Amino acid sequence: MSSREDETLAQAAVAALTGQLELAPKPGLPDPRDLGAPATHQDHRALRWSAKALAPGLAAMAAAARRIGRPTPELRSELGAIGRSTEHSVALAGGGHRGALWALGLLVAAAALEPRATGNDVAATAKRIAAHADRRAPRRPSRGSSVSAKYGAAGARGEARAGFPHVRRALNALAAARTAGEPEPYARLDALLTVMSTLQDTELLYTAGPLGLRHVQAGARGVLEAGGTFTEAGREALSALDDDLHARAWSPRGSGALLAGALFVDSLPVVVSSPARAA
Repeated sequence: MSSREDETLAQAAVAALTGQLELAPKPGLPDPRDLGAPATHQDHRALRWSAKALAPGLAAMAAAARRIGRPTPELRSELGAIGRSTEHSVALAGGGHRGALWALGLLVAAAALEPRATGNDVAATAKRIAAHADRRAPRRPSRGSSVSAKYGAAGARGEARAGFPHVRRALNALAAARTAGEPEPYARLDALLTVMSTLQDTELLYTAGPLGLRHVQAGARGVLEAGGTFTEAGREALSALDDDLHARAWSPRGSGALLAGALFVDSLPVVVSSPARAA
């Protein structure tokens, strides 16, 4: 794999994140309707702009994986260092995307280690990377890790160390919706709701507590049980859930980040056969 291919993987990851951002309506999450961001408190234009700032860091993660060649503790520590530097760059560009950077960084590194792998194999390689501790990480606990410890939730680290089960669930939901003939935006919304229906989202636990988390999970299941977002009943349930979460200012950000991860993994058959790879 060349530096050009590292950049191709990074651009594919950014495209997956911006693809997630462009979906609408996303319950409780920023989308193109939120140009002023009165409910989500995140300017959608700034999020789209700052997503581009992830590309150099993600390319550096792919290059580190390619150079080291195996999912070692050294690679895990290097990815952590690159990630912290990238967080600073993204903050200067408008902020956001911390959860997406964690998921996409591990998945990009996994794809660089196994250039021909797709789907579950990429998630399995990311699991082997995440199994190692980041020896250079700051000792102060993050908000997510504190919430995970308080409520016994897996959190972002647990999700990665389990091999990204919700990324795999989203991939299965995408495949099922496409097979059923759903247009791509509806397939992606159904995949998001599939993640929301079971994910122990630490952002929701922090803002809404366990009861709030279960409320959101039940709402997402309700949309799917109504037939999904491609049906009239499903769209009505989605609209009600969207209004509810925006009114409560509850944001399932972890689900949005994992959908971006799934969209990246879903793109890999295109990425590995791209002109950049053939060059």
